Amino acid sequence: MGAYMSQKLVQTNPVEFAKALSDDTRQKIMAFCCCQERSVGEIVEHVGMTQPTVSHHLAILRDTGLVHIRHEGKQTFYALNQERIASCCGRLMQVFAPETEAAEAVKTISET
Repeated sequence: MGAYMSQKLVQTNPVEFAKALSDDTRQKIMAFCCCQERSVGEIVEHVGMTQPTVSHHLAILRDTGLVHIRHEGKQTFYALNQERIASCCGRLMQVFAPETEAAEAVKTISET
């Protein structure tokens, strides 16, 4: 995904990540952008909301690093940042379920 704009590698804290996921509209956008990039117009049509409303939700996803962004002319394309999703989910497990095997596995992977 080298064509995407570089994004700040900020640590998303688990609460910010959970807030970003807590909204139904953002969940719809994330699912729609999961495995391919989508233009803002396509996202607007898919979720059935106005462009300013969709842009607001995309800004929240962008600020938490949950989407990749690519500009092409006047259009902007978004795709779900699956690596970031996996990383944040792993961090949630480490913080809120540290004694589970899954959290231990994530910890082992992140240490390598």
